[in-house]
Amino acid sequence: MTMFATKFKFALAFLAGALMTFGYAPFSYWLVLFVSLPIYLYLLAQTQPKQSFKIGFAFGLGWFGAGISWVHVSIADFGGLPLIASIGLMLLLCSYLALFPALASYLIKRYFSLKLWPLALPFVWLSIEWLRSWLFTGFPWLSLGYSQINSPLAGWLPLIGEFGLNALILIICSSLALSFIRKHWLSNLSLTGIIFISGVVLDQVNWATPTGNTAQIAMVQGNIRQELRWTPEQDQPTMDKYLEMTSNHWLNNDVIIWPEAAIPQLEPIALDYLRDLDSIAAASNTGLITGIVNYNFETKQAYNNLIGLGVKNSASSNQIDGVTVGHYRYLHANRFAKHHLLPIGEFIPLESWIRGLAPIFDLPMSSFTRGDYQQANIQANGFNFAPAICFEIAFPRQIASNLYFNTDFIITVSNDAWFGASHGPAQHLEIAQVRAKEFGLPVLRSTNNGITAFIDHTGAIQSQLPQFEDAVLTDKIQLVSGETPYRKLGDWPIWLISLSLFFIAVKFRMSR
Repeated sequence: MTMFATKFKFALAFLAGALMTFGYAPFSYWLVLFVSLPIYLYLLAQTQPKQSFKIGFAFGLGWFGAGISWVHVSIADFGGLPLIASIGLMLLLCSYLALFPALASYLIKRYFSLKLWPLALPFVWLSIEWLRSWLFTGFPWLSLGYSQINSPLAGWLPLIGEFGLNALILIICSSLALSFIRKHWLSNLSLTGIIFISGVVLDQVNWATPTGNTAQIAMVQGNIRQELRWTPEQDQPTMDKYLEMTSNHWLNNDVIIWPEAAIPQLEPIALDYLRDLDSIAAASNTGLITGIVNYNFETKQAYNNLIGLGVKNSASSNQIDGVTVGHYRYLHANRFAKHHLLPIGEFIPLESWIRGLAPIFDLPMSSFTRGDYQQANIQANGFNFAPAICFEIAFPRQIASNLYFNTDFIITVSNDAWFGASHGPAQHLEIAQVRAKEFGLPVLRSTNNGITAFIDHTGAIQSQLPQFEDAVLTDKIQLVSGETPYRKLGDWPIWLISLSLFFIAVKFRMSR
């Protein structure tokens, strides 16, 4: 193969990866994946094993370079780095993520012939994707299945989850690539048709059903500019703004939700404000959930928290000196501490070495302590909320570990102001939709500047606010009963199935 042909192949792999971006929100052209992935696999099939890693890396660099380009907004606008340095850091992140499809490409090309890829590739890919979701706390963004929330394959989500949907997508796409090369169209297209039709049929099954009971919930989108959030002189104006925006909604809602770190003061400093807020909520017979940072001045530990105030359950409010108060006490148990911390943004790897190298490594609130993996639900006015702060919503295993028999809703709060008008917030919302569909539970997504939305138990957006507006979203949310198979069984079925297919492929390979 000539040098020109090799470079052309790498460029085409890069473009196929970049094209994947259009499969995800806000574009949501789910069919794109069934063009991009077969092209990449076709190129991989036509590549010598010694070049397979590079083809996978080129594909991954395009996939993540275009797909998470929104990270550059936070680095360039708030990281304090010059343009060339921010581009370099972005390239470093994308190169790291590209190593995972590169490794999968090398393994499948090195050890299996093309005709065995539909059997072997799902297990190889899932193993590499699991590694991506775990290594250095994990970054499972742009996993393949998220692109299919609006496709016929979405019916598989309550059965095998987004993780399992990766396997089905790879079976389809490797079969299509095989058809391009071997011209065995009938069998492979039949398999594709069966998987898609099965998804449509499965989507008609009501794994979870509304009980007829509802909760009236309001979510407040304060739209505080990112550069003002940790400016001390803006603390009180921000807290006043949230209180004012909520003032007309106390009596009409069972629960009110404020987003991540809506209260910018540290919890021990904001105690007077919190007690007043607690009393107002309790006097209105309302529960309030808000984000706030707790800091222990003795241990020097900071926690990114969600806390409950006001009415916890029907008997939680009481009178002290004639004043109605709720259940809030400093360090009370009705709270959640973020477990999955974002590298650089919330903790600094090798902190003693790199903390002072550049402003991005010394951002406000960039050294948190991790909360427990499994925690109690937050209670508000008799309802139970399973929390996920910011990108924790991208970790289904953690969400599953925090779902209990009496969990009513999944709540995810975020501050996507870091990413401006990019496609990052839309991808974030799409991930929340997938979690709702997987677990058969409504997801309530409260953000600082959008996209704030109520998602029903089928993954459909029930209502949402526009981005970059000061607004309050209110809606009646259905409570549901029943559990999806994925909520009960998790990833074990797809691991067993993909591993069985892998062993069949190994057996065929050894019998050649």
